[in-house]
Amino acid sequence: MQLFLHQTKHTIGDFDAIFKHLLKIIESEERAGLHLFCELYLTGYPLLDLVVKKSFIAEYENLLKDLEHLSQTLMPKLKNAASLKESAFLFGGLKYTLDEFNRAKKIENVIYEMRLGQKLKVVHTKVLLANDDVFEEKKYYSAGEKLSLYQFFDRTFLLSICEDMWPGHLHDKNPFEDFFQQQKLNCNIDGLINISASPFHLTKDQNRRHRAFEISRLFSCPFIYLNRVGFEDDLIFDGQSFILNADGSEFLRLKAFAPDHQTIDLKRIKFHPIKNGLQAQPLPKTLTPPSSFLNLYQNRLDLKTQKLKNLSEDECQSIIDGLTFSLFEYAFKIKQFKFSIALSGGMDSALVLSLLKLMQEKYSTKEQSIVLEAIYMPSIHSNDLSRDLSEKLCQNLNIPLLHFPIKFLHSTLKNQFHDHYRRELQGLADENIQSRLRGLLLYARSNDVNTLVVNTSNKSELAVGYSTLYGDSVGALSPLGDLYKTEVFQLAHYINRHYHQIIPQEIITRPPSAELCADQQDSDSLPPYDVLDFLLESYLSCQSTPSELINSGFKPHDVEKVFKLLAHSEFKRRQFCPIIKLKPKSFGFGHRMPISKKTFS
Repeated sequence: MQLFLHQTKHTIGDFDAIFKHLLKIIESEERAGLHLFCELYLTGYPLLDLVVKKSFIAEYENLLKDLEHLSQTLMPKLKNAASLKESAFLFGGLKYTLDEFNRAKKIENVIYEMRLGQKLKVVHTKVLLANDDVFEEKKYYSAGEKLSLYQFFDRTFLLSICEDMWPGHLHDKNPFEDFFQQQKLNCNIDGLINISASPFHLTKDQNRRHRAFEISRLFSCPFIYLNRVGFEDDLIFDGQSFILNADGSEFLRLKAFAPDHQTIDLKRIKFHPIKNGLQAQPLPKTLTPPSSFLNLYQNRLDLKTQKLKNLSEDECQSIIDGLTFSLFEYAFKIKQFKFSIALSGGMDSALVLSLLKLMQEKYSTKEQSIVLEAIYMPSIHSNDLSRDLSEKLCQNLNIPLLHFPIKFLHSTLKNQFHDHYRRELQGLADENIQSRLRGLLLYARSNDVNTLVVNTSNKSELAVGYSTLYGDSVGALSPLGDLYKTEVFQLAHYINRHYHQIIPQEIITRPPSAELCADQQDSDSLPPYDVLDFLLESYLSCQSTPSELINSGFKPHDVEKVFKLLAHSEFKRRQFCPIIKLKPKSFGFGHRMPISKKTFS
């Protein structure tokens, strides 16, 4: 008997494509076995308010009717009906209870079973509903009571969905441990199955495997984990599905950031633990809330040096894989494969252009080519070195560089400002107008040749408002919005080590500058980036206070300035484009603060 793992990606709500995908699998498989698909495979995830939209519900209910027709009428007529008779398909979906007006009265996140000649059957309802800074499942869904046993021939599996394996301090239930205690004397489980739509962030994969091992060790049986793939708004779903043997060893792992499919003979999985296998490496207490404000993210903060820890080689590669996958997924889903980027000769835009090039090399095909262009828009304050480095980078990447100087437009606008307002355009207003002219020209080009503008701001700038609304903050998507400036430099060094030194070294080593006034440098306005980034991460991820940071040795002036800038920049972040989420705590949907409020440190 075979176990089939289907790690898939689909566009949310594309019911025709989902039905055709499932039909193709059913028609082509000659072997009998258990087929597993991810959480909400039938709809995509997350659905947000789409889940209560009447037209969405109507089309989804039609999909369920089509699937019942498929299982009851079409499958018995297929050539491979004999193997299908001994097969089962488990996939995530929604179960609606509707009122008299066909509005959702109750919605459940469930696992459906489909078998030849039978109606669809719900075999598990999600018990724990994710309700954190990213998900609001309690707003939409009703919870199940407990985990569900599922019998497939001579095997007994315990079914769960995503959050069911993550009790922690956000829930008053622990489904796996509750089930184990209730069934302690009669707990003959052959395998644990969790179907998920679990988003990626650094260290997430390690945490999943640790938690799966904890549960596997509790029941002394294998853990089968199936995750979806895709990019939705700001969330990356990375796949990386796996099977752990009963002894905690990894039996199988599927690809990261790509659809994948594996078929396994159930006899090959170690269903009974090796005697000494359960004495493997000690696991972190994943279910215990942090005892201090720094414990939760201490892997990122180096308390001795008071700097962020460097990204590891594996983390750098995961970031590159995740960002290039997300950029392509976004382009694929909106059917836009031409990209424009404003190139400045600085680090951030150079890194974004390099990521776009890596994405182009990985995902371009004969059927669908990806087109990139960079635009250099110097002002009167731009350094000749910025032009030279921009040209050298584009030569290295074989990307066309367009030149559109703004100094004459800037001069004309200054004159017009003086003529009509009887005031000189100077200071911050003069700096911002240069940035906005670039944003204007960038989108004029985008509209003219139909390209997608990619943003180049980093997390440090976003945090303290070191960007111009409708200027350098423009773009459809932000690849660097969850990377601090120090991490941007680390990623650039990694790319040069592993991708043929494509970024000119002088771009990495020159002092950061917006080049909006004479001799400007970022350090004129901000603390050094290593200090700034530590302060920001301490506050954003660990909720540390100014007094705690000052007591730990930071200059009061730096701490007070950073907290003030952070608090006063909320209105800018609210208007920012979607950020590709790479960390446990990110700006965007996971960081929602009132704009008009008393300042709380």
